[in-house]
Amino acid sequence: MLLWFVILYLMVSVGVGLFAATRVHSAKDFAVAGRSLPLPVVTATVFATWFGAEAVFGVSATFVNDGLTGVVADPFGSSLCLVFAGILFSRYLYRLNILTLGDFYRMRYNRTVEVLTTLCIVASYLGWVAAQIKALGLICYVVTDGAVSQETGMILGAAIVLTYTTFGGMFSVAILDFVQMAVSMGGLLFIAWIVSGKVGGGATAVIDHASAAGKLDFFPEPDPLKWITFLGAWITMMMGSIPQQDVFQRVTSAKSAKIALWGSILGASIYFCFTFVPMFIAYSATLIDPDLFAKILEEDSQLVLPTLVLQHTPLFAQVLFFGAVLSAIMSCSSATLLAPSVTFAENVIKGFFPKMGDHRFLLVMRVTLVCFTGMVLAFALNSEASIFKMVENAYKITLAGAFVPLLAGILWKRATNQGALAAIFGGLLSWILVEVLIANGSSGGEYGYALGEEGIPPQLIGLLVSACGMVAGSLLPQWVGHKTPGRPLHELVHHAAMETHHH
Repeated sequence: MLLWFVILYLMVSVGVGLFAATRVHSAKDFAVAGRSLPLPVVTATVFATWFGAEAVFGVSATFVNDGLTGVVADPFGSSLCLVFAGILFSRYLYRLNILTLGDFYRMRYNRTVEVLTTLCIVASYLGWVAAQIKALGLICYVVTDGAVSQETGMILGAAIVLTYTTFGGMFSVAILDFVQMAVSMGGLLFIAWIVSGKVGGGATAVIDHASAAGKLDFFPEPDPLKWITFLGAWITMMMGSIPQQDVFQRVTSAKSAKIALWGSILGASIYFCFTFVPMFIAYSATLIDPDLFAKILEEDSQLVLPTLVLQHTPLFAQVLFFGAVLSAIMSCSSATLLAPSVTFAENVIKGFFPKMGDHRFLLVMRVTLVCFTGMVLAFALNSEASIFKMVENAYKITLAGAFVPLLAGILWKRATNQGALAAIFGGLLSWILVEVLIANGSSGGEYGYALGEEGIPPQLIGLLVSACGMVAGSLLPQWVGHKTPGRPLHELVHHAAMETHHH
């Protein structure tokens, strides 16, 4: 019965997504929903940016193991990211009327910077989308009681999400986000209410137990290296996620800059508060059946939540839970498949064919989407990393290579092409070098303690080198791109306004 309900839910979702496809008539409709979304839909779609596999399975499992300190990246870092991105994009980039972040890099700097940052952004999505696909496989495995393997489930899940995203683009994503936000919030709140009733003493007993076990301690012990690791995880998610195409698309799909701003703030606030619901449910499991869940925690902590629902709740609650989780993961994965495909088509492929017509470009976007889905599926099938780790690792490359050129391009008039290139190459090379040093020194060498898990995160070193590269490259004599210095943002906005008025 549960399986049939899940199949019916998937069919309805695909139907809604395909219905939305009837509104797609141009590349702009496909990429940013024609910049026509009202506040409630923008709020829902910003909320759905993060509320996917990692929020339901990854964050809850990490909280049960490590407490609040372990989840500093998500939801604390990710929520602040949405607020900061909303302020930056709505205030500075909305008026440029562009499709992708890569367009900004090209307008502010040059074609080389555009391609390099676009490749960083696209690469970062491999881990992020793979985490969603992995979670879809996990659900298929649990719902069918092992009849469908996790690998087969991943393939089926990827095919379903690809279908409606390929046809409907951002319109499908936005409409399904709005529907699925309501389903996921209602379903998980209902499960939390049922589960708290099964614990003697209710919700208060769960919170008291977590507090006594030290799970609610947010800050780490007063050890400098632990604090650096803690801040590194926070900053990676908070800043590394800002130069992301899905965040940009969701914010700039709004009808106005004001809606873009408030939609991002409201979506971030709801996400931050609501992520504690799966954490509460997962921790309750360890009190309801300590022996069973202690064993599951050792084998695969991501199975705590679905096992609890299957074994300790009625059918109606199971249908609501798996409907809610599928809602969250599908809305998240559809947007994160769309974003890198759109930015690669716009900022890499289109540069080689500048006279390409709009309908041909729309076809290129869709073909790119299919190809990227195949790459993500292959990565998900062959990776052994947890869902939470996949997401946390996804943003190291954008933090080291794309964040500084974006921020400096918006806020610093003196940022130049040479500075941007120095920031990109310096940040990426130093990050990769330190990662290699950790790999070589982790078996007891001097680097194993001072860097990585027990010390300074490599991506933070990459960020610092990137910032130094931007400043030095911009202030020193210009040898790279000196004939075409970076254009300040106010000039770009003025030029975009004149173009819009002309059309």
